[in-house]
Amino acid sequence: MKPDLFEAPDYYNLDDLLSDEHKLVRDATRAWVKRDVSPIIEDYAQNAEFPKQIIGGLAEIGAFGPYIPETYGGAGLDQISYGLIMQEIERGDSGIRSTASVQSSLVMYPIWKYGNEAQRKKYLPKLASGEWIGCFGLTEPDHGSNPSGMTTNFKDMGDHYLLNGAKMWISNAPFAQIAIVWAKDETGRIHGLIVERGMEGFTTPETHNKWSLRASATGELIFDNVKIPKENLLPNKSGLGAPLGCLDSARYGIAWGAIGAAMDCYDTALRYSKERMQFGKPIGQFQLQQKKLAEMITEITKAQLLTWRLGVLKNENKATSAQISMAKRNNVDMAITIARNARQMLGGMGITGEYSIMRHAMNLESVITYEGTHDIHLLITGLDITGLNAFK
Repeated sequence: MKPDLFEAPDYYNLDDLLSDEHKLVRDATRAWVKRDVSPIIEDYAQNAEFPKQIIGGLAEIGAFGPYIPETYGGAGLDQISYGLIMQEIERGDSGIRSTASVQSSLVMYPIWKYGNEAQRKKYLPKLASGEWIGCFGLTEPDHGSNPSGMTTNFKDMGDHYLLNGAKMWISNAPFAQIAIVWAKDETGRIHGLIVERGMEGFTTPETHNKWSLRASATGELIFDNVKIPKENLLPNKSGLGAPLGCLDSARYGIAWGAIGAAMDCYDTALRYSKERMQFGKPIGQFQLQQKKLAEMITEITKAQLLTWRLGVLKNENKATSAQISMAKRNNVDMAITIARNARQMLGGMGITGEYSIMRHAMNLESVITYEGTHDIHLLITGLDITGLNAFK
């Protein structure tokens, strides 16, 4: 088992922009990843298994709902702290970050923002402590980039709702205790429903044979005449804007997380370039390898500045959906490019589990697709700057 020798790059002294609390939160998460994730993650990824024993640790470092008020079990941190936690977790593995992102931004966030006080008190403390894990049902087999076309629906049966339909590509689904499910009512309006494991007709088959996010559990949500208590409807927001508000929070976390994956690939390649000898000298002395490394640290630094500024805007409630979209697209594209170039620098060793790079590269192939594909985010930016809708 190789030791975790990761050293975070900070080429523009960005630590000077962080508060003492930010650095404390980040360093605690980094230490946890080095101790509890790095030593086991390669084996779990190879075996396509989620390491459930780390759930308690994720809760202890505040990874579940970091910005949720302490009243409901959250850590009451700001948005930059949330981002830094996601960065450090994804430095360990994108699949582990996915579990934390879903729990925080796609399950706890809508209950906090769109739920009532009874729902907040019932669910949020258990989710914050990791006693319960949740999942988020929006994507369907035939509706990914166009969620408004969803066919999952519910009918008012008087004393309860009757839910039918299916969701696909759902992180945490196989073992989640609750699901936040988005479905249309009889008028076609989209609402959020809290579906609990054990409700008759609700099943969560696991998705197998993945080459990406192998240490993350993915599944489907199947609803066959599931009776939903009326008190499980999220009352304070409906329409497509409700799930998209959750996605804004998740995409923001991904923008930070992708930097972590990129930093790990860069740090690995930099260290390897000083140790690997060819033609009588370390490969880091060759111009083409220095070009790769120089471009990597430049792109990481640009992404760090972009995301820090976005965090400031988030803290001030000024960040727009389009700004979040730009950061998600830019940073994931940056990370996957760095992963591919770092893999080349390691040659054949780059495809082995002895190094983290190939695992990051495979994971990022999913991250560049979920929470809005690269192309969809380009069109979101295009709409924002031109005012012309390419989606119609």
